[in-house]
Amino acid sequence: MKNIFRKICSSLIALLIWPTFAIVFLIAAFLYIIVTLFISSRRLYPLAKILSRLILLSAGQRLKFVGKMPHPQTGPYLYLFNHQSMLDHFAIAAGINEYISAVGAAFQFSWPIWGMLIKRIGVIPIVNTDLTKAIHSLSLAEYKIREGTSFLISPEGTRTVTGKMGLFKKGAFHLALNTGVTIVPIGLMGAYAAKKRFDWRIYPGKIIVNIGQLVQANYYNQMTVEELRDDIRKRIAELCKDDLVVKNTECE
Repeated sequence: MKNIFRKICSSLIALLIWPTFAIVFLIAAFLYIIVTLFISSRRLYPLAKILSRLILLSAGQRLKFVGKMPHPQTGPYLYLFNHQSMLDHFAIAAGINEYISAVGAAFQFSWPIWGMLIKRIGVIPIVNTDLTKAIHSLSLAEYKIREGTSFLISPEGTRTVTGKMGLFKKGAFHLALNTGVTIVPIGLMGAYAAKKRFDWRIYPGKIIVNIGQLVQANYYNQMTVEELRDDIRKRIAELCKDDLVVKNTECE
């Protein structure tokens, strides 16, 4: 009986949150898109931070940062995080003090509003099921990093469905080894509880963004891509208190 009551209450709360969240997101997205017609996205990170915080607030989320984001002038950086929820990018963007690009699944670019928004931001589409296209996307990201642009990537490639961190793909680590970019491990907590992948409800709560110690090229440049992947995965697991039940294998 208590479980039924809790489900009813959570559904009622979600019914109240969703309209507010949707309206705020649409207004924020349209505002950002319109402003990018006149001002480059590279100069709009302060606006992106404000809008990201407003979007999270409309979803009933408090935001807490543990540690400090690195200084933009000593970049570029490769921000790597565990992918818990559709709220992840807003949580991280709310704390980053520079323009960042990203690599995102190609199918997202066909979504109304969101697809237009990520195009204006400069996100690079990637098709994980097509090796040739994926390599091309990573080559574009590599070129941008060499030009000084920082990137945000989830090595898992998709959101968790269990709350546990999944397997890490190798693409981001090839990118790091090829460019010598400084890696920023980030552990997210609370985002999965706020919005699970196959649950329409949004639960009010607190998202914690735990920023780890910078990983410089002189630490990892002699590692194999597998060694670097496993090292960063362990760091992120410690930051988000994941127990690493799921282990990477060579046949991924």
